[in-house]
Amino acid sequence: MGEEINDNPINTEEVSACNANVEENGETLEGGAKYYTLEEIRAHNVCKDTWLIIHDKVYDITSFLEEHPGGEEVLLEQAGADATESFEDVGHSTDAREMLQQYFIGELHMDDRIKAPTKETTTTPGESSSWTVWLVPAVIAAVVGIMYRYYMLEHKSS
Repeated sequence: MGEEINDNPINTEEVSACNANVEENGETLEGGAKYYTLEEIRAHNVCKDTWLIIHDKVYDITSFLEEHPGGEEVLLEQAGADATESFEDVGHSTDAREMLQQYFIGELHMDDRIKAPTKETTTTPGESSSWTVWLVPAVIAAVVGIMYRYYMLEHKSS
């Protein structure tokens, strides 16, 4: 008598450890938004704890894995990382984008966000800019044309 029987088959230690982990992670900044670092997000890359970054927002999609129409494997491949490009490449519907909001848990920390490249930084030293792609061949063609004309005039007059 007086003993409590736990008929719940779920391992409560595991559940409480997961919840504690979520509550301890992240940094709350102004506006009440919770910010997570890439290092924190990378730790959530298994099927029982799956986080994704999409457009600098962090989503806990663990409960959605089995429901995903494309299968859980595609989500697990991106788990703990930035899945923005993959998400956009697939061309998700408006409904899918709205559904994503229910899994929102915070945002990527400002220090870890990738800066959008400006027009000046889009080319690297090894690449040529767009105007040189057509300008150099055009100048070469003009020089060859002038040399050909000059050569032909020389032979006619002799």
